[in-house]
Parts: sequence; C-alpha cells; structure tokens
Amino acid sequence: MKVLFLFMDGIGLGEDDPARNPFAKAAMPHLQALLDGRRLVAAAAPYSNARLDLLSLDACLGAPGMPQSATGQAVLLTGQDIPALLGYHYGPKPNPEIAALLKRGNLFQAVLQSGRRAAFLNAYPPRYFDGLASGRRLYSAIPLAADSAGLRLLTIDDLRAGRAISADLTGQGWLDHLGLTDIPILSAQQAGRRLAQLAQEVDLAFFEYWLSDYAGHAQDMESACSILQTFDQALGGLLSAWDDSEGLIVITSDHGNLEDLHTRRHTANPVPALLIGAPPLRQAFSEGLSDLTGVTPAILRSLGIASSIHFD
Repeated sequence: MKVLFLFMDGIGLGEDDPARNPFAKAAMPHLQALLDGRRLVAAAAPYSNARLDLLSLDACLGAPGMPQSATGQAVLLTGQDIPALLGYHYGPKPNPEIAALLKRGNLFQAVLQSGRRAAFLNAYPPRYFDGLASGRRLYSAIPLAADSAGLRLLTIDDLRAGRAISADLTGQGWLDHLGLTDIPILSAQQAGRRLAQLAQEVDLAFFEYWLSDYAGHAQDMESACSILQTFDQALGGLLSAWDDSEGLIVITSDHGNLEDLHTRRHTANPVPALLIGAPPLRQAFSEGLSDLTGVTPAILRSLGIASSIHFD
C-alpha cells in the first residue's frame, strides 16, 4: 500500500460561478472526467464513483478568524487540532509555537519511525538554501516537518537527475524567474508521470503545489486558470501511470482562497479531499473523515501504522 499526498495550497469548495471561481471556469478535462463531468465546486461534494471519492473537509475547526497556512498545514501534518491548542489561526510561516509542535511529531516522522519509507518530492533552488543559511528565509510548515524528520530537502541536482519535481511541476519557472538555464523542462503530463514513478519508490510521497495559493491572493483569473490547467494536465499524466490497486492519491488543502477571486483573503469554505484509488482503499481511508484533523490518522491507518501523534 502506498500513499501519494498532493497538497494544493489554498483551495476551497466555492460557488459554481465562473466570474469568481477559477474551478468553475478553467479547462480541467482530467479532473472533470474523474468527477463524471462535474466541476470541483461546493455543489459537487460529496461524490463517489468507481475511481474517486470527493469529500468536503472543515478547515476552520471552530477557531476564531479565517484559517491560515501555518496552522492548517500543521493540522494536516499532525492530525492534531493546532488552532484549538493555540487558540488561534496563524500564518503564513510557523511561529515558534507551531514550529515546536511540528518538531515534536509529524506525519513524516511517524512513517519513518515505523520503518517505512517517505519522500518529500519538491526540489528547492540554490537561493532557497542560501536564504535559510543567512536567516533571511524561514521554513514553511511542510519543509520544516520534513527536515525535522530527517528527510533531506531536494536540490537542483535532484531535479536534474529526475529525483524531484519543481514547485511549478514543469521546471519552466526555474528558467523564467530564476534564470537557471540547465534545468530539464517537462511537459505537465511528463511531470505527472514522474510523480507516479517517484511515489512508487516509497510508502508515503508528498508534493506541495503552492502556486494555487499565490494565484488566489493575486486575484488574477487568467493566471489562476492557467495554473489549474497545468495541474490538470499533470493529473492526467499521473492517473495514466497510477495503479489504483496498489495505493491512494490524496489531494487536499489547508484553507480556501483560490475558489473566490473576489477577495484577496482566505475563505471559510470547506476544502476538498479527493481520494483516488480502489474502492476498498478509499473506504478505509475516508471512515470518519470530516475535517483536517483526520488526514494524518487516515494516512497512517492506510499504511498499517498503529502509532498516532499526540501532544501531551
């Protein structure tokens, strides 16, 4: 059994309104085919068919204010109600309290400590590591969790060797925005197939797609649709190479944002959980899953890991 966790930052289930919701406008044929012609909007959930379950997950967790990245991602990575422990939502980067909680126990640690294999598939460019070393840059929640578990963050050399995926999936952003000319450029379909290949080498593979949150804050419909269409093409490549009988693809988020371009802020909308795989695997994973706290326990349960993460 394998789990590929595709984290899409800042996507909620919004209105079926193409004037404000890119998910209601963008050409996403592979996702729509999975959903039997439906779009990824609030009215579509819950839904189930032979290959997919779509669930609606609460990201607010009863805490005051709008959900934020650091606390939302920490919940996804620990299974604990971090906003309740702290009394607030917080982000974008972890503050000392959130960082301490992530270091005390997280999904990557639990998988590795059980003797299983885990991988964080994102590659980071040289200037990212330079920023960390100089103190100008702070870890976001996901690389902090991976690093604290002892996973090496992947580099430009890993990207060149095909052992990693760039945050934009294709590598084009490394050329256009970073000026790195010796980066292999993939089609989105090729990137999806590479995700499948790399996920087959471990028990838990994790990939973070943060461009979705950036597009939401920018309130640019054209850019948002382009980003979603790239993701959809990658999803098509991934699905063509994925064996449903061997594991699950889990796609979810930390909070709403991109689904409502009428605001630059996060939303209180529920987030989608897309589960792709054989029906028995999906049924076991989705049991009792209703909010972000259930994701890590479901992954550990699916991998046959009895341990859970608690903060005493």
